[in-house]
Amino acid sequence: MPGPAGHIEVVLDWPDVSAPVGVAYVAHPHPLYGGSLDNKVVSTLARAFCALGWLAVRFNFRGVGATEGQHDGGRGELDDLMHLIGLVPGLPEVARASAALPAALAGFSFGSFVAAQAAVRLQERGQPARHLVLAGAAAGKWPMPGVDPGTLVVHGEQDDVIALPDVLQWAGGCDVPVVVIPGGGHFFHRRLPMLKRLVTRHLLGSEAQSRLDGTDDDS
Repeated sequence: MPGPAGHIEVVLDWPDVSAPVGVAYVAHPHPLYGGSLDNKVVSTLARAFCALGWLAVRFNFRGVGATEGQHDGGRGELDDLMHLIGLVPGLPEVARASAALPAALAGFSFGSFVAAQAAVRLQERGQPARHLVLAGAAAGKWPMPGVDPGTLVVHGEQDDVIALPDVLQWAGGCDVPVVVIPGGGHFFHRRLPMLKRLVTRHLLGSEAQSRLDGTDDDS
């Protein structure tokens, strides 16, 4: 797809439903250390959304795969993600499926930094993301912004790339709980099924809570 710095390589993972319930954008880990849209954590996050009817959008950051441009430390990567959020819903195959689809954001490691910033941008526009899921949140590595308390943050107990205490300190400032996977490392080796279950349960619970809140507002 066309982007601010050239073409962006994008994969659309379609759910097995007649019409998606929303579009989930999943950001991958640091491109200078092998991160790409094919990362196993990224694929796991996308599958969790797809299983619940979301169209998942995986894309390569600048300089990765067929995406043009050069790594920009998060600035250009954020611009590309915001560009896709505006572009994907208007694609003919997406627009035919459903109108006015809500957006969700997810990110792993460096991708969590980009996704969290995108969530702030959408909030400032008055168009908040329906869900925000951060795996291996990049606190202490990059300046993570404050996020909504309803965000799902999942971290490995034994993460040797992003220290759990740094994540807890950042999350405490946002009043966001952190789900810690015992024995889990940064890449969630042998913990990916658990990660998928946690994301699925969170999405189902958030949707159920929204329906309850809507009922309360109407009463």
